[in-house]
Amino acid sequence: MTVVVVAEKPSVARDIAEVVGAHTRGAGRLHGNGYVVTWAIGHLVGLAQPHQIDPAWKAWRAESLPMLPATWPLTVLDSTREQFRVVKSLLNDRAVESVICATDAGREGELIFRLIYEAAGCRKPVRRLWISSLTTAAIEAGLRSLKPGSHYDSLAAAARGRAQADWLVGLNLSRAYSIAHDETFSVGRVQTPTLAMLVECEQAIRAFVPEKYFEVVGTFGTAPYKGTWFKPGSAPSSESSRLPPDGQLAQTIVDRVKRAGTGVIESITQEQRKMPPPLLYDLTELQRHANRLWGFSAQRTLELAQSLYESKKLISYPRTDSRHLSTDVAATLPGLRSADRCGDGDPRAGPAVCRQCERGGSPRDHPDDHRSRTGFARRR
Repeated sequence: MTVVVVAEKPSVARDIAEVVGAHTRGAGRLHGNGYVVTWAIGHLVGLAQPHQIDPAWKAWRAESLPMLPATWPLTVLDSTREQFRVVKSLLNDRAVESVICATDAGREGELIFRLIYEAAGCRKPVRRLWISSLTTAAIEAGLRSLKPGSHYDSLAAAARGRAQADWLVGLNLSRAYSIAHDETFSVGRVQTPTLAMLVECEQAIRAFVPEKYFEVVGTFGTAPYKGTWFKPGSAPSSESSRLPPDGQLAQTIVDRVKRAGTGVIESITQEQRKMPPPLLYDLTELQRHANRLWGFSAQRTLELAQSLYESKKLISYPRTDSRHLSTDVAATLPGLRSADRCGDGDPRAGPAVCRQCERGGSPRDHPDDHRSRTGFARRR
C-alpha cells in the first residue's frame, strides 16, 4: 500500500522525497519506495466568495449587509486548479492507504492542508509531520514521531476561525464603506489597523514642530571626558538635560560652575550585572535588525530567510512570531556544541544557546528561527 505525503511547497516536497526514497518524478509528484510526495503551491483551496455562497450577494447593496454565511463552502483557486487535481486524485487513489500532512508546522500550514483534504473529499487516516528544520536528520526524526492528525484539531479550528474572521470583516466592511462613500474601499482585519498606525505616525511627523533648547556640557580631566548637566533629582535623559531656549538658565549654570572653579566627587557606586543573552529572532525582529544593519526591506529579509530555510537548511521555519524554541527542538541543541561553526570561534556559544532556548516554553505558532545542525542559534 502507498502513503501520500502532502507538502506545502515543491522545494519542501523534494527534501522529504529524498529522505523517504521517492526519486521518480511524475506530474505534480515524486514517488517511489511506497511513498508519493506531492505539494500545494501555497493555498490551493479557499473560502468561497459571496456570490458563490448566495447569488443575491453578488450585487453590492446595503440591504444585503451583513453577509453571514450559515455554512462555509470551499472553492478551488483558479491559479492552482491543475495542482489541486493532482493532489485530489492522489488522496482518493484506491492504492493509497494513509496520508501524511507535511505542510508548514503552524496554524497557516495546518489550514492549507485541511482545506485541501476537505475539498478533495478524502476520508483516509492522516498523520502529521511536524518539523521546523529541513535537514535530513530533522525530517527523519519527524517521520519517526508522526502524530495522528486529530492531535492538531484545535490548531486547525483556530486557523479556520481566523480565515472566517478575515472573510466577515474584510468583505462586509469593504462593501459597507464603499457603498457609504460611493467609492471602492478595501478594508481588512489586519490591513486596516496597520494602515491606521502608519497614518497616525505620518500625521505626527507632519505635525512635529522643532523646538530650540540649550544643554550644558562640561569637559573634565586631562583625558577629556564630556559630561552633560541634568536637572537635580531627575534621571539622566534627553528631557532632563534640556534647558529653556532663551539661554538664561543655561548661562546661570555655566557661571555658577565657573565661580566654583573645581568640583568634588562625593560618591562612586559600582555594581556588576549579568546580562542574559538576547532572545532568538522572530520574523519582525529579524527584519528590523536586517534593515538597521544593511538597509534590507522586510520583503528582502523574508526572501533571504526563506532561502536559508528551504535551500540552505541553515535556519528553522522563519515566518514566526515566537522568540523561543519548543522543547523538542531545544533538546537537539546540545549537539551543536561539537560543531565548530560559530563565526568567532567562541567556545561559550554552544552552552549559552542551550540555556537560552531551553527556558523558552511553548511557542505561539512556529518554533523560532535558529541555526540548524550546521550552525548556532546565537545573535550577533
